[in-house]
Order: sequence, then C-alpha cells, then structure tokens
Amino acid sequence: MTERTETEAESGADDGRAAAARRREQHGWYFYDFACSVYSTSVLTVFLGPYLTAVAKAAADAEGYVHPLGIPVRAGAYFAYAVSASVIVAVLIMPLVGAMADRTGRKKPLLAAAAYTGATATAGMFFLGGDRYLLGGLLLVVANASLSLSMVLYNAYLPQISTPDERDTVSSRGWAFGYTSGALVLVLNLVLFQGHDSFGLSEGAAVRICLASAGLWWGAFAVIPLRRLRDRTVVREAGAGPAVSGWRQLVTTLKDMRRYPLTLSFLLAYLIYNDGVQTVISQASVYGSEELELEQSTLIVAVLLVQVLAVAGALAMGRLAVSYGAKRTILGSLAAWALTLAAGYFLPARTPVWFFALAAMIGLVLGGSQALSRSLFSHLVPAGKEAEYFSAYEMSDRGLSWVGPLVFGLTYQLTGSYRDAIISLVVFFALGFVLLARVPVRRAVEAAGNPVPLCV
Repeated sequence: MTERTETEAESGADDGRAAAARRREQHGWYFYDFACSVYSTSVLTVFLGPYLTAVAKAAADAEGYVHPLGIPVRAGAYFAYAVSASVIVAVLIMPLVGAMADRTGRKKPLLAAAAYTGATATAGMFFLGGDRYLLGGLLLVVANASLSLSMVLYNAYLPQISTPDERDTVSSRGWAFGYTSGALVLVLNLVLFQGHDSFGLSEGAAVRICLASAGLWWGAFAVIPLRRLRDRTVVREAGAGPAVSGWRQLVTTLKDMRRYPLTLSFLLAYLIYNDGVQTVISQASVYGSEELELEQSTLIVAVLLVQVLAVAGALAMGRLAVSYGAKRTILGSLAAWALTLAAGYFLPARTPVWFFALAAMIGLVLGGSQALSRSLFSHLVPAGKEAEYFSAYEMSDRGLSWVGPLVFGLTYQLTGSYRDAIISLVVFFALGFVLLARVPVRRAVEAAGNPVPLCV
C-alpha cells in the first residue's frame, strides 16, 4: 500500500468514526423532543387549562375572583394569566442561560437542570386538588419557563451535531419524534380519562394522574439525550467568563445581530408567520366549540389527529427540503396554511368530519413548517453563538406571539363572528410569505460565515 493510499484510508476511517459519533448524538438529540413534547400536548393543550380553571373557580369568592398576591383575577382568566407570567419569566431568563451556555460550552448541565426542573414541576401537578390554585399557577410558571429554557439549549445543539446538508432531515426527525410521543401519551391519557370510573378513579384524580405522567415521561426519556450529547470546548476571551452579566450579554447579542441583517430578516419573517401558526393552534378549539358547536370529545380527537399526521408531515417536508431547499418548502407550507384557513372559514357547523379534515390539513403542514424553520435558522447563526441566537429565536417563538391572538380577539369583538376572526389570520401567512421570499438564503448563510448546503 502506498503512502497516499494509507493516508486516504486513515482519512476515510476518521470520517467514518466522526459520522458514527454524529449519528449517535443525533439519535440522542431526537429523544429530547420525544421526552418533552408530552408536556405541550397533554398538559398545556388538553388537560391543564380546564382543570386549573376549575380549581381556581373552587377557590373564588362570591364574585368569581381569586386574589393571587392580593390582585383580583377572574377565575376563568387565571390559566391564561399564568401562561403569560411563565412567558415573561422565560424571556427574562433566556438571555442569561444562552450567554452562559455559549461562554462555557457546557450546554448539557444547563439542559439537565432545565429539563428536570420542568419535569419535577409537571409531576408535582398531581397535588393540584381542592382549591390549590396558587400551587397550580406556580407549577405552571416553573414548568413552562423550564421548557422554554431547555428548548433554547436543545436547539443550539443542532448546528453542532449535523452537517449543513443533514440539518433539515435531522430537525424534521426531531419534530417527528416529538409528535409521536405526544400522540402516544395522549392516547394513553384519554383511555384513563374516558374510563376513569372503571379504574376506580374520580375525573379529577384521572386528570391529575395524566398531568403527573407527563412529568414522569419527560424526566425518564431526558436521560437518553443527556447521556449521548456532549459538550464542546470553547475558547474564552480574556476576562469574559460566565460571571459576565446575562443582561449585558443580551444587549451585546442584539447589537451583534445587527451585523447580520439577513439573519434578522429571516427572524422577522419567522416571527410573523409563526405568530399565525401559534394563534391557529391556540384558537382552533375555541373556533370548533363556539362557532362550529362541536363537543369536547370531538376537539380532543382532532388534537390527536393533528399529532399523528404532524409526524408524517414533518418527515415528508424534510424530504422535500432535500430536493427543493428549506426556504421553498417553507414557502409552500405557508401557502398551504393560508388555504387551510380559507377552507376553515366555510366549514359547516355541527359536522365533525369536516373539522377532522381541517385538523388533518393543519397536522400535515404544522410539523414540517416548524422543523424546517429551525433548521434554516441554524444555517444563519454565526459559529460559537448558537445558544445566544437561539434564545432570540425561542423568544420570538414563545415570548412574542401575542399579536395574532390580539388580531383574532379584536376581529371577533368588532364583527361578532369567529369565522371572520379565523380568516383574519391569513394576513400573517401572506406577510410572512412575502418577507421570507425576499431573504436571499445563500447570501445569508455566507454572511454568517457558514458553509452553504447543496440545496438552499
């Protein structure tokens, strides 16, 4: 064997070992979505809102108010206020966590702390009996904020565990794993909830078990990514350690992002169309119950249908992105979102089958549009600043999606029609489409100093 051949063989062996190590991390990374998505599905989307509202009403005074910290709050609005408080807490802490992760390179201990804080708070929801609305609000704030923090760190791993050409597929598989676990646990929870009498449980006890089981699932499966993901060594600047203020770092990050205007352009487009996505998710059940006069069981089955089809949608759109690029595929999904809302406007009342068809359309575009947005953004992040930039991404995802609900609410208030309110959301997808179409992705990736994937 010649010296050149030996060198090529050694290089090939090194590449093979690197690819195997990368796949191991990727497989572990998928399982964090598998672990935490049950919280979003079973806890936030299905069970906690109605149950915590009932607990607050049990503690309310004669006028229907509870008084957390001495502030009068209508019991029916307590859950919404608690969710808002959790978002505020997360937005305040995310810059600090992102800066610390990038400065130290120790994402994994921070991810573990966020994951197990959230899982413990969720498991603690088993104790939300009687009139313990304050405990419920506190646990919700802790769990929701912890989830947001953990997602910043989780997303920041994506550029480190995948090559540019792998990223769309890896991101899509992560979302698919999450929707799979969400659907699986929701089915188990619905069996327990619907048949609580046969299990010798009250309805409230069944709900508390469903809530706690999500926390146990989150904690159990978080072990897998924490065992497989690894931290990277970073070179610290002189005098810049983790003790540097997180808030000073936030200002520095925002100033730094101005050096990458194309990255900011994508983030603006994402902020707008994602606001539409999040509003559809949060208001679809209201539209179904109030305008279409559908029963709660129908709405829960529709949520399950979305979870199941989102798996197929995420994987299918990941494959499309390999051939057509993430940007074109996302643009196609935004057009599909607009058509879905237009179809929803014409749905007849008291006809579950058409609502299921709408849920199917949402499921098919939901996972893919979210997964590809994440992977596309990862190409636009300068190396070494993943957690900081993904904290801004997560803030736009969770902390700033309030304009859509406001437009939905104002439209209903002015017209008295939920149909007008749902069709008003088309503007978010149309404007997001126009702004994203104007982003030159290849130049944006090059400007961030990253290798350009084969298909953008």
